[in-house]
Amino acid sequence: MADSSSEEIAVIGNTDLTAAESENNRNNTMAEAGTTLLKRMEIAVAEAEKRTGKNAVNMQETYTVYLVETRPSDTAAEGQNPSPDAVWRRYSEFELLRNYLLVTYPFIVVPPLPEKRAEFVWHKLSADNLDPDFVERRRAGLENFLLRVASHPALSNDKIFYDFLTEENGWREAVFETGFQAKADSRLKALNATFRVKNPEKRFTELKNYSDELQSVTSQLLRVRARVADRLYGVYKVHGNYGRVFSEWSAIERDMGDGLQSAGHHMDAYAASVDDILEEEEHYADQLKEYLYYAEALRAVCRKHELLQYELEVEAQDLVYKKQQREELVTGTVRTFSLKGMTSKLFGQETPEQREAKLKALEEQIEEGETLVKQKNAECEEFVQKAWMDMERFKEQKDRDLKEALISYAVMQISVCKKGIQVWTNAKECFSKM
Repeated sequence: MADSSSEEIAVIGNTDLTAAESENNRNNTMAEAGTTLLKRMEIAVAEAEKRTGKNAVNMQETYTVYLVETRPSDTAAEGQNPSPDAVWRRYSEFELLRNYLLVTYPFIVVPPLPEKRAEFVWHKLSADNLDPDFVERRRAGLENFLLRVASHPALSNDKIFYDFLTEENGWREAVFETGFQAKADSRLKALNATFRVKNPEKRFTELKNYSDELQSVTSQLLRVRARVADRLYGVYKVHGNYGRVFSEWSAIERDMGDGLQSAGHHMDAYAASVDDILEEEEHYADQLKEYLYYAEALRAVCRKHELLQYELEVEAQDLVYKKQQREELVTGTVRTFSLKGMTSKLFGQETPEQREAKLKALEEQIEEGETLVKQKNAECEEFVQKAWMDMERFKEQKDRDLKEALISYAVMQISVCKKGIQVWTNAKECFSKM
């Protein structure tokens, strides 16, 4: 596992360095305390490329790779423009990185990846994950994911993340060497904790409910937007029919012909503009989709807290049971029906030596149990403190992003309406001159 408090980064530049020189640079180049990687490095997913190769079962497949480029920020400030360092990554490698971050930083709302396959599409868009338009939107989404991670105070200083950005070879092996997969909580274990935890913290219960509601409203909004896009596309294309009819009509009119033809040109231009408008709309839809997937990231933090709380309750209950056993041994009374009580009645009481040995063993178990409960309690408290700090950061980010996206969307819709008014105003002037 990468040390989450590590603040060291490697020098970006000469890729011909030996392994020893690279390691020396990594150890000698220290990040300033409290800074994020994004303040020290420019990061971009510059392009996507379609490739063909054999998969794990030796079958031919077509896939997309993305070029991740990085360069030190200080070179731009100094007026230099060196060639960026570049690595090619598949979408599955982005998934591996995010899974590692989820396990290593369970108290953080880890930024989501863009969709693997197109969702909430309207009829003109392709749902094919190799479609050029979809690949381009995914490229932008992957870049946004890297920028989100690089601007996070904890995630950005993770060594594995840094290697993902800069190391072409050996990165996957380095991830698996952290052993993060063995530390991942199983789905069954998390589900068991969800249903059996007795005292869930109110704040996390409310957060879990909020994440469900956030997912619900954003998915509804995206469905509505897809239906509106369908209808908008139809309305614009119908204006193309106006253009065709006006042009045909102009051919049979001597005095009215010029005006009709000009009006037809305005309608044709209006109909053709819909593609650019809906492409811009997809940009806003992708911003909403990010927060649709953020809802699952919120639930992941809540599930981890439920699991920690459940483990604490199990250890505490086990400690109570052992203390009760000790009391029964000391007093010789059995409070509740038990196999031990039936055995004593059938085969007689234990000898003093046996009781003393059992009492000693219980005392050791109780001491271990008390230590374990303290550790679990401290672990749970630390998780709550770190998680809630990150929740506050996420809330500020969410409010700012969604406010900006919704305002921009409203401005775009106003602009679209104004364009429609202008087209018909122009058409009116054409008709007036006939």
